Amino acid sequence: MAAHSGSKKVIYAAVAGNLLIAATKFAAAFFTGSSAMLSEGVHSLVDTGNGLLLLYGLRRAARPADRTHPLGHGRELYFWSFIVALLVFALGAGVSFYEGVLHILEPEPVTNPMVNYVVLGLSMLFEGGSWWVALKEFRKSKGGLGYFAAVRRSKDPSVYTVLFEDSAALLGLFIAFAGILAADLLAMPEFDGIASIGISLILASTAIFLARESKGLLMGEPALPEVEAAVLAIVQGDPDVQRANGILTVHMGPEEIVAALSIEFEDRLTAPEIETCVERLEAGIRAARPEISALFIKPQTTGTWQKRKMKVVAPPSGADV
Repeated sequence: MAAHSGSKKVIYAAVAGNLLIAATKFAAAFFTGSSAMLSEGVHSLVDTGNGLLLLYGLRRAARPADRTHPLGHGRELYFWSFIVALLVFALGAGVSFYEGVLHILEPEPVTNPMVNYVVLGLSMLFEGGSWWVALKEFRKSKGGLGYFAAVRRSKDPSVYTVLFEDSAALLGLFIAFAGILAADLLAMPEFDGIASIGISLILASTAIFLARESKGLLMGEPALPEVEAAVLAIVQGDPDVQRANGILTVHMGPEEIVAALSIEFEDRLTAPEIETCVERLEAGIRAARPEISALFIKPQTTGTWQKRKMKVVAPPSGADV
C-alpha cells in the first residue's frame, strides 16, 4: 500500500495540527465566552477525530483478501470516508448551528477579544500549514485536471477529504474573526452567534459534498477510461486473440480494481492453448497495471457479449424510457 504513503503524511499533519488548534480554541472560548470560538473548537476537534478515522480506514483497507472477503478490504476506506462526512455534518455543523442560535437568542458580550484574535491568528497559521501539505499532495495526483474534476475522478478520498476539511476550516476561521470583530466594534454580541451559524453552513456544505463523493465510491465506480483502454489494448495485441469484446471494471479500493473481460479467441485454438493464452494475458495485464487486483476472463462471441450488455443497461419491462 505504498500508494497511500502520501495520504498518511497528509492525515498525520492534519491530526497533529487540529489537535493543538482545538485545545487552544477551547481555552480561548472558555476565557472569552465566544460562541464562534467554541464552534471553531468543536470544528477542529471533529477534524481531529476524522483524521484518526481515515487512518483507521487506511489500515483496515490494507488487509489482504481472505475467505470472508475474497476481493479484499479496500472499500473499508470508502466506508470510513462516508462516516467522516456524516460526522462533519452531525457534530461540526450541528453543534455550530446550535451554539449560533443560542447566542443570538441570548447574546453575551465577548470578554478579552484580544485573546480570540491571537488564537485565530495562530490557528490560521497552523491550519494553513496543514492545508498546504494536503494541497501539494493533491496536486501530484490531479495532473492537468481542474480541482473539482480531479475530485470527481479520484478513487482515493483520503487526500481530498483532508483538503476540503482544511479549506472549510480556513473559511471558518475568517468568518469567526469577522464575527468577533463586528461584535467587538459594534457592541453587538449577536454577530458572534451569526458567525457561528455561518461556520455551520460551510461545514454542512462540505459534508454534503464529501458524502456524495463517498457514496459513489461505495456504490462501485468503474476504473478510469484510460485504464480500461490500456487493458483492452494489451488483450487485443495478443496473437491468439481475435477480438476483445469488452471490459467491466469496479474499484474495490483506490488501488484495487476488479476487472472482467470478454474475449473472442482464434478458432484454431484448443482448450489447453486457450488456458495458456489466458495465463499470458493475466501476467501481462498485472505487470502493466498492478492496480488490477482480480481479473476474470470469459471466452465469448461478440453477439453473446452485446446481448449481455443490453440486459444490464435495458430498463425493466414497463418502465419509462
